[in-house]
Amino acid sequence: MQFVDLCRQVGLLATASVAIDGSKFKAVNTRDKNFTRGKVERRRAQLEESVARYLAQLDTADRQEPSEELAAKTAHLRDKLVKLESAMQRLAAMEKLMLGSHDQQISLTDPDSRSMATSGRGSGAVGYNVQVAVDTDHHLIIAHEVTSTGSDRAQLANIASRAKDVLGVDKLEAVADRGYYSGEEILACDMAGITVTLPKPMTSGMEAKGRFGKQDFVYLSDEDVYRCPAGEKLKYHYTNEEDGQQLRRYLDQCMP
Repeated sequence: MQFVDLCRQVGLLATASVAIDGSKFKAVNTRDKNFTRGKVERRRAQLEESVARYLAQLDTADRQEPSEELAAKTAHLRDKLVKLESAMQRLAAMEKLMLGSHDQQISLTDPDSRSMATSGRGSGAVGYNVQVAVDTDHHLIIAHEVTSTGSDRAQLANIASRAKDVLGVDKLEAVADRGYYSGEEILACDMAGITVTLPKPMTSGMEAKGRFGKQDFVYLSDEDVYRCPAGEKLKYHYTNEEDGQQLRRYLDQCMP
């Protein structure tokens, strides 16, 4: 707060406009000490596979002629099975704790950290998602918050409101990337006096199928027609305005 006051005094915060983004920070918690439902299932499958392999080796050993070497090998296999059984019991205990948590995830070293996807495909890290709002002129940090949620989808209104409070303004402009797009968050910002600019993500799979999506059709209210990508106009006939409104609502629902 003192930093913001100083920046305001020297005229660096003349514009009530911020840019918002999140950054992933690693926690002091290895991935091996973080448990999610998927990780537990994969680890159990690995352990069961190992148990089946050692049991098969024991069956093979039982059909062989006894020898000191075979006895040593058998003892070694039985020792591995004991250790696997112990690992299965520990995994079951971790699963119980994991399922009992509010988000079905636990971290043993840093309990507040969470497993989060990163920019690399198939990669992830255990850490935090730090939300930051900076002024758009000089990129000075106005507000920040450390969160345990990997997605930015539900963070927009909170961090924007924090920035607005810190700046002490009645109105604020905020920009963010498509990862923040959420109707509920945009509405909350609007109600708080925050004007948001961000792109809408393309969630429809129509383009991948070679088909047009809703965004490719334009409704021309003065003519009461839809214009398709080829420039052709499509008009629906209905008996009254109420039927027309219902039809438009239906089209909005049907178009992806």
